[in-house]
Amino acid sequence: MTDSNRLWVAAVIKYPKDYNPIREYWNEIKAGREVVGKKIYKTYKKLVYDLDDKDSEYYYDNQRANHVIEFGENYCRHSKGKMGGQMVVLELWEKALLAATFGFVDIEGNRKYRESLLIVGKKNGKSLLSSIVGLYLLVGDGEAGPEVYAVAGKRDQAKIIWSEAKRMRNKSPALKKRIRALVAELVSDFNDGVFKPLASDVDTLDGPNIHGGLMDEIHQWKNGKALYDIIADGTAAREQPLIFITSTAGTVREDIFDQKYEEAERVINGYFDPAGYKDDHFIAFIYELDNRAEWTDPTCYKKANPGLGTIKNLKTLLAKVEKAKENQKLIKNLVCKEFNIRETSTESWLNFEDINNTETYNLPDFKGSYALGGVDLSSTSDLTCATLMWKRGDKLFVAQMYFIPRDVAERKEQEDKVPYAIWEKQGLVKFTEGAKVDYSDVTAWFVEMRDVYEIYPLWIGFDNWNAQYFTLEMERNNFVMEQVIQGAKTMSPAMKQLEAEFRSRNINYNNNPILKWNLTNTQIKQDDNDNIRPIKGKNAKQRIDGTVALIDAYVIYMRHYEDYHNLI
Repeated sequence: MTDSNRLWVAAVIKYPKDYNPIREYWNEIKAGREVVGKKIYKTYKKLVYDLDDKDSEYYYDNQRANHVIEFGENYCRHSKGKMGGQMVVLELWEKALLAATFGFVDIEGNRKYRESLLIVGKKNGKSLLSSIVGLYLLVGDGEAGPEVYAVAGKRDQAKIIWSEAKRMRNKSPALKKRIRALVAELVSDFNDGVFKPLASDVDTLDGPNIHGGLMDEIHQWKNGKALYDIIADGTAAREQPLIFITSTAGTVREDIFDQKYEEAERVINGYFDPAGYKDDHFIAFIYELDNRAEWTDPTCYKKANPGLGTIKNLKTLLAKVEKAKENQKLIKNLVCKEFNIRETSTESWLNFEDINNTETYNLPDFKGSYALGGVDLSSTSDLTCATLMWKRGDKLFVAQMYFIPRDVAERKEQEDKVPYAIWEKQGLVKFTEGAKVDYSDVTAWFVEMRDVYEIYPLWIGFDNWNAQYFTLEMERNNFVMEQVIQGAKTMSPAMKQLEAEFRSRNINYNNNPILKWNLTNTQIKQDDNDNIRPIKGKNAKQRIDGTVALIDAYVIYMRHYEDYHNLI
């Protein structure tokens, strides 16, 4: 792809040929003049390494990198607020991000990165940056017949980026000459391009030939993987497509945000690890606090807010922090939206940082271990959970199996967007036949854990509700069953101790996504004596059965603490 195929260059702002915002930003970071978190530090350390890597199949093209920056600063204008109508002046961190995304190419001139992820605190200019990228992909990228889509879970959200791009077009004489604005699309006739908003009605998304997909606020998406996959699959016929994702953190767990965030973590952690995860076509810029406790330290705020003091108002943020210090109910939303700490709902028992332990283990390594058990039978037509917990060294290890009728799972997958089919394939849940859970399947799992894996439950806690025949069957199989009353007086000490265990990273639950989902759903009800018990809140779609089974097991652990430790 030659430069003559690209957008007319009649730049008012023209950068020197050797201008490199990646190096400039890295030098500011190293000098301490730009405060960034660990993930951004690692990302730019790798980018600077790649600038000097002579053995890579990709090289950095200053002209390609600067072209998109010049486009943004010459042809795009602010549309709102005190800057409305003025030309965009990109900040160094924005220029470095664009340069990294667009500047690395192969010998044929095609971009290295096909996907770029920006996670940043709100009010740092995500929509403006995405709009510039969308317009550039439409008319500045040298692509024949580009199809560009602003994508979100809901149409109103998808139109935010598209509408901003439309306003930019309306305020730019140069862009108005080349882009026609229709009711629901922008059209560039000279290269047969189109730019549209697109929501998650997947029935209307067959057959797109996507050059650019702008995904906005993926932390709000539910059943987001299906929409993401459609957009990603739609780029297959293009030589250098780009999926550009922008988001803050959020409280929707185990969906596309968590998947992309965790993929980004693997990529970033694998940069200088020969055995680490690699993806040459994906780059992530994650602006976040390194630790949740930093939310009270103003010197750390730019880690999550690179535009603080310029794009984002510092006084407003400081005022929000002070309010949160006075009202603890505001803290979770503050650290989530302003500082990109992934959270659960504001009423939740644990915050996501406490829950999210990604450590794993191999079950055969624990052959011969003594364990404690818990079981939550729930409703016979809904989710049931069996739990074993054992100690090795200073750590507690948790194994769980979930049970649900097949027909119920299929219905809830459609209605509630819960990925039971995926979990079943992963061996995390068993589908039972018939209209209700067969509790004999639960007994069979405990027998398998004891007789096959040689994990020996000494005592198993259960709720007496609806458990008469189950406990008899378990006792016939030589399990010692103990009732756990499901009230605050019984459960509160275990929950408070479990909270400390989670915060200390003492519980390895093999990164089980169902338990993680259950834990994020778990809220608390408190009595006049500050005793707490778990509840699932107002959303009937959420499940906490795995949490309850774990609490039951921990109640048994505390009840038999001395005897258990004498045996292990």
